[in-house]
Amino acid sequence: MIIDPAQLEPIAARGWPAVESARLGGWRLYASAGWSGRINSCWPVSPPDREPDAAIAAVEAWYAARGLPVRFKLAGDLAQPADLQARLAAHGYAPGSATLTMVGDLAGLPDPEVAIDPNPDAGHRRLFADPSFGDTADAEERLAALQRMPTPRGFGQIALGATTAAIGACVTDGDWAGIIGMRTSPEHRRRGLARRVFLALGDFARRGGARRGYLQVEADNAPAVALYRSAGFETAYAYRYWRRD
Repeated sequence: MIIDPAQLEPIAARGWPAVESARLGGWRLYASAGWSGRINSCWPVSPPDREPDAAIAAVEAWYAARGLPVRFKLAGDLAQPADLQARLAAHGYAPGSATLTMVGDLAGLPDPEVAIDPNPDAGHRRLFADPSFGDTADAEERLAALQRMPTPRGFGQIALGATTAAIGACVTDGDWAGIIGMRTSPEHRRRGLARRVFLALGDFARRGGARRGYLQVEADNAPAVALYRSAGFETAYAYRYWRRD
């Protein structure tokens, strides 16, 4: 599926909203608590409203005023101006590892054992904040972003006994649905639970009017990439965060 990043990036921004945002012409600045890259970076999706090096300096000042590191999110060939990578390198920035934006037709399946609710319950929040997934402050920022997602939205989970074993969320925006926050508890992996949650969320989004789905996954997360490919999703483009050491 051929997707123009200029079409999908604004949808993805609305689906994972930052605490604060600003614009420098076509450069979009997002800030939260400093953890999740998508809501703590500058997205240069179209030309800025000033000379590029002056725009870079303005971005640096904006994040410095908030006590946050500076990141530039460069998606596919979308970054403007066309020589932005060279300009960032000259300012001491370097790219990090790739994240894939994957897209596909929604072909979900209803699953009576996957509960989908408009808000995350205690079990969902507890699994999302499990220390095995990383820093507690990182989880708190992402949980707050999940709860800022606009409606229609759904938080899916599957329980084994009294234990929430796998979770995920989706947010719809017209014809598109973003699949976000997929996590499976370490002791319940390799049992097909993530796939069931993923497909149930796809069914939920289809019933809400969406027809296509998108998601972001780190390129080196082979199990997750394989899961999404098995569900018919494919890579539309990749993005990297440029930052200083």
